[in-house]
Order: sequence, then structure tokens, then C-alpha cells
Amino acid sequence: MSDQATDPATKTFVAHRNLLFTVAYEMLGSAADAEDVLQETWLRWVKVDLEEVRDQRAYLVRITTRQALNRLRAMSRRKEAYVGQWLPEPLLTAPDVAEDVELAESVSMAMMLVLETLSPTERAVFVLREAFDVTYDEIAAAVDKSPAAVRQIAHRARQHVDARRPRQMVSRSETRAALESFQRVLETGNLQELLDVLAPEVVLVSDGGGVKRAALRPIIGAEKVGRFMAGGLGKNKSPITFAPTMINGNPALLVHLDGELDGIMAVRIEDAHITGLYYVRNPEKLSRVASETPLTLR
Repeated sequence: MSDQATDPATKTFVAHRNLLFTVAYEMLGSAADAEDVLQETWLRWVKVDLEEVRDQRAYLVRITTRQALNRLRAMSRRKEAYVGQWLPEPLLTAPDVAEDVELAESVSMAMMLVLETLSPTERAVFVLREAFDVTYDEIAAAVDKSPAAVRQIAHRARQHVDARRPRQMVSRSETRAALESFQRVLETGNLQELLDVLAPEVVLVSDGGGVKRAALRPIIGAEKVGRFMAGGLGKNKSPITFAPTMINGNPALLVHLDGELDGIMAVRIEDAHITGLYYVRNPEKLSRVASETPLTLR
């Protein structure tokens, strides 16, 4: 083992790396940007005198949060110029992640979009408090606010999120069953059967990034969503296949066109019907998943 691998700073950083990545990802909605934040965190961490640090985990979370906040504010300008709808970069997640219902819900596409409606500071406070149970004092140090102010921000952010999050928690088995029905319908292309699995108020958000065909605005209502999807499937002359996977802690579909990953379809399920469809086609947001997808799913 190299000296670097046994270095105390390195060992501590590696031990907490997954936590730091998840904090950055939930704040940013971008795995690529989260990786950049981790690199920036590492560069600052190696300059720290560890003997002066009482709680190394809290200190690393503080550095990561500050770097993510800086990047989040810069990203807001990028999103203003984004072509069409913006969706988070999908993450392949292990099946055991979804067993933790709270964690799976906190990184779901639906929840990530709700977090997009918060201000940068509100988002940081909410993520640290609700997803990772960081103390108010630690959050205050990370966002340069007083603990009292952080408590107020957390309360306001929680109310905001609760008003917009899905109305009910759905089990993994229920989501998988609904998704299996949806997959069968997509493979047959039957419009009426498609309408049967969609909730009347279903919303489709698709993200092509100006590179792939996608709706520029959300499509609302089962009839409109069904016809949009049926029309899109009908125009494809190349073989199209659907494979189940786990994305952001929840069951989802990988969409392959002529053997190449063309998109990722995540869903929100309520009362055994699909109420939200999130279809990511932007190639820049698919590269990570494409590289990690087992060949058996392609």
C-alpha cells in the first residue's frame, strides 16, 4: 500500500467519500459537478492541520457544502440558458439503496425536481438536515448563518418541500409492478393500454438539452402524454428496447435505440398509476450511466 493510501487525510476522505458525493449530488443534481466539488474538497482538505479538527466528518461536510453552494449559484446561470426542460443527471444506484425508503425518496427524480425550487441556501440546509440529520450548529458553520437562522430556513424549506412532494410513499414492489406494466405497454405500442397506466393528471418532463428531441415544456394530462409517447415510438425505425434498472434509488427504464442508450425514463407512482414521467435524453447526462450499465442490459 502506498504512503498516500495510508495517509490519515486520505483515509478519512475515502471513508466519507460516498457521503460527500451524495451531499453534493443532492445539492446540485449533477454527478459531474458533484465529482468536481469532491475534487475541490480534497484539494482544501489536504491543506488542513488534522490535529486542529475536532470532528473530521463535520469538517469535510462543511467544505463540501460551501463548494457545492458556490457551484450551485454558478449553475443557476447555466440553467437559464438551457434549451428546454432541465432534469437532474440520472444515477445508477444499487438495489440496497432503495431498501432505505427515506434515502431513496430523497434522491428520486421527483424529489430532486422539488429541491430545484428552493434557493441555494434553503437547498443546502434541507439536504443536510433532512437527508443526513446534520446538527443545526454544523449546518450553520457550513452555510455561514447562525443556528437560529438555520432553524428558520429549515422550517421554511420543509414546508415548501412538503407542499410539493408526492402525496404518499409507495413501496418498491408497487413501483416495480407499475413500471413492469408500463414497459409492456411501451413494447406493444397500444395507445389505449398506455392511457390505462397513466394517471389523468400525469406530467411528462423530457430533457434533450437541445441535442435530442424532447418537449420544450412539460406535457400535462394522460391523453396528451400518451399521444406524445406513442408518436415518438412510432417514428423510430431502429429497434427500440426497454430494460429495468435502478435509477436514483427507484425502479426505472433504460431505453436503447439500435443497441445504444438513448434515454432513461424515471417515474413517480401514486395509486398504482404513473403521475410523473421524467425522460432524460441529453447525451451529456447519460454518459455516466452508459459506462456503468452491464452489457446484459444493453
